[in-house]
Amino acid sequence: MELRPYQEEARKAVREEWAKGVKRTLLVLPTGCGKTIVFAKITEDCVRNGDRVLILAHRGELLEQAADKIKKSTGLGCATEKAEKTCLGSWFRIVVGSVQTLMREKRLGQFPSDYFDTIIIDEAHHSISDSYQNVLKYFEQARVLGVTATPDRGDMQNLGEVFDSLAYEYTLPKAIKQGYLSPIKALTLPLKLDLSQVGIQSGDFKAGDIATALDPYLYQIADEMETYCKDRKTVVFLPLVKTSQKFRDILCEKGFRAAEVNGESKDRAEILEDFERDRYNVLCNSMLLTEGWDCPSVDCIVVLRPTKVRSLYSQMVGRGTRLCPGKDHLLLLDFLWHTERHELCHPADLICTNKEVAQKMTENLEEAAGCPVDIEEAEKMAAEDVVAQREEALAKQLAEMKHRKKKLVDPLQFEMSIQAEDLAGYVPAFGWEMAPPSEKQKATLEKLGILPDEIDNAGKAAKLLERLNMRRMEGLSTPKQIRCLEKYGFQHVGTWSFDAAKNMIDRIAAAGWQGAPNEIIPHEYVPEK
Repeated sequence: MELRPYQEEARKAVREEWAKGVKRTLLVLPTGCGKTIVFAKITEDCVRNGDRVLILAHRGELLEQAADKIKKSTGLGCATEKAEKTCLGSWFRIVVGSVQTLMREKRLGQFPSDYFDTIIIDEAHHSISDSYQNVLKYFEQARVLGVTATPDRGDMQNLGEVFDSLAYEYTLPKAIKQGYLSPIKALTLPLKLDLSQVGIQSGDFKAGDIATALDPYLYQIADEMETYCKDRKTVVFLPLVKTSQKFRDILCEKGFRAAEVNGESKDRAEILEDFERDRYNVLCNSMLLTEGWDCPSVDCIVVLRPTKVRSLYSQMVGRGTRLCPGKDHLLLLDFLWHTERHELCHPADLICTNKEVAQKMTENLEEAAGCPVDIEEAEKMAAEDVVAQREEALAKQLAEMKHRKKKLVDPLQFEMSIQAEDLAGYVPAFGWEMAPPSEKQKATLEKLGILPDEIDNAGKAAKLLERLNMRRMEGLSTPKQIRCLEKYGFQHVGTWSFDAAKNMIDRIAAAGWQGAPNEIIPHEYVPEK
């Protein structure tokens, strides 16, 4: 099986991390981008090197899916370590193992601690739990790859406790732009649901409290769905099984062909098959279908289980992002959840890496309530709004710091000038990144023209130094040139070449540093390429 370009890049990046001596690394791919295929190929590479590989997951469906994909894409068979099944005595080099089985001391004790050379964790956002930690500590010599669809670095601050690096990340916007996932249109509905009294349990909203808060609104939600979802294939996520069953009945009253599945459904496989064959057009569930189930023809997702866990939100929406003939976009229904807590996930959290932009995008979507908006366009507009706000704030800040270290550029000014959203929105994820910048980093930044006082972590310092080095090799303007020319009113000098900036500075110097040449309006000026 031939991998897509980004899948091959991911495979190569993981191998490079291991070759550098990084034992535990992460791979982030959005739901629907073939992460199982990628780790199947990485598994094949390991087996060719003589390794014994353990694929670790927390659900039987994920283990079956992994074994099936490995067989189809590599021809290699897998042994199973789950319940009464054991891999001991098998000649297969690959084992798919249930974490619930392997976490037990008695089960682990049957294996030598060096039995596995490589461990691959599917849905790695679960790996911070005690059950996974027991297994990883026992096989502590093994190299580890975690694979997840976690959409942003906020969640990865927790994963940074388990993993040492991020080998490769393929983002949802990139996957949509390159045609591998369906575009998403978010529709905010003007139905205000009060979550202010909902409690928190294990880091998320209590399902029982959400169900109580949601119950009075179910008929109104069904009315809204009648307007927007009648001709769509819809999956609805709800907090409790009884709420899911009640909502199915309400939808059937409204004329939908609705079905419900839960962990106790004896006819679950039959219902899922009937839904895929369009016997039903709405499928209600209480968080059962977040992982390990694919139906590409789903073109509408309704999240009635509000969450502040981005990985969970991403998994829910991911049930509808796969491509399918005749499907031109996924419709994502969002509601005006009323809560005093700002960490509630919204469509913006699928695509924004920056909290400021996400907050602005959510505000903009709420203002456009009732109109479907493409999330990429919404993110672009929000980013422009935030940049405008930042530039206004920066102008005030620069006026205040005119007399401080006049020759150095404030990091924020540099980021704005070179239009580096990734630097402006950077959040440290791993331990070393969170430490303060080293004296060597600060001295180098100052030497290169950046004021280091405002940089509070080593990760940001490393990113800035890396960007400065890359710009030097590409012949782009220096921080000192940016500082000099923007003082005279020129804008985004960071996008100029070194030679264009030098030429303008020479002209200003020749005129006695009195200002820009007469024929030039600085804030409108763009140098010729």
